[in-house]
Amino acid sequence: MLTGKFPELRLRRLRMNENIRRMVMETFLSVDDFIYPLFIVEGKGVKEEIPSMPGQYRYSIDRVVEEVQEVKELGIPAVILFGIPGYKDELGSDSYSEEGIIQRALRAIKKEVPDMYVITDVCFCEYTSHGHCGYLECHGEACDVDNDKTLELLKKQVVSHAQAGADMVAPSGMMDGMIKAIREALDSAGFTNIPIMSYAAKYASAYYGPFRDAAESTPAFGDRRSYQMDPANSDEALREVALDIQEGADIVMVKPALSYMDIIRRVKETFKYPVAAYNVSGEYAMVKAAAMRGWIDEKRIVLETLLSMKRAGADLILTYHAKDAARWLKEG
Repeated sequence: MLTGKFPELRLRRLRMNENIRRMVMETFLSVDDFIYPLFIVEGKGVKEEIPSMPGQYRYSIDRVVEEVQEVKELGIPAVILFGIPGYKDELGSDSYSEEGIIQRALRAIKKEVPDMYVITDVCFCEYTSHGHCGYLECHGEACDVDNDKTLELLKKQVVSHAQAGADMVAPSGMMDGMIKAIREALDSAGFTNIPIMSYAAKYASAYYGPFRDAAESTPAFGDRRSYQMDPANSDEALREVALDIQEGADIVMVKPALSYMDIIRRVKETFKYPVAAYNVSGEYAMVKAAAMRGWIDEKRIVLETLLSMKRAGADLILTYHAKDAARWLKEG
């Protein structure tokens, strides 16, 4: 509440030069806030640019190790891995195979860059032949993901990731009860100290388009609205987050971030819990496209956007801008 009025009260006094602006700054952006997403494919020597995400690549395992080393040198503390297997089937079995692409990537990264914090995305859409996020049950022509059968597959996937060296698992499939199932599976296998970052409020968003190109995970038919959230709903997000916290999530995520900052703020204020925001592929691609045409100042736009996510309540930000932002923050 204000205790005075103009002209005695002049709010511009605290904006008159750079030093005083720094002294009263309320929100800070740091390289420690960033998690950098990486896409991994089969092969050797592969570094293939993703057309819809300029500056982002699909890496073979040998090349992703090099990339992780560069990420470490920039001071970024964590990466999150997305695997694109050479073989897909109806169950997404590569996702829980000991020799799956993520499992091999984990072992390689942990051998060469052992102090990098490695998070794995836990889902099935990249691994299934149908592109949906779990076990597909069909009755005639009507098909949908079977929630409870998917939970059994998720248990196998997270344990295999932990055995291969994952520091954290991040389930993204929006299945009911997934956090409880995953926590129980990890604990039963002796991985009680592996935290879970849940994609707790994940919306059925048009902003995911470039990611599905990058991860080759577009559904073969239909969409994901029977398990991802309706963009119109806010109260529902709080119910989803509450359930995941109750079941054992250590960090809760809101995805996407840019047009869902109201959700980030509500989650943070309601639960006082660690919150991650996913600055998704469509948000990234729009900035890149405008910057390539000279329409915007990319550095200022990116740093302002990431700072806004922090201001809204995010503690961590998954962002494809992480490497650029780390360099810009170092420049000052």
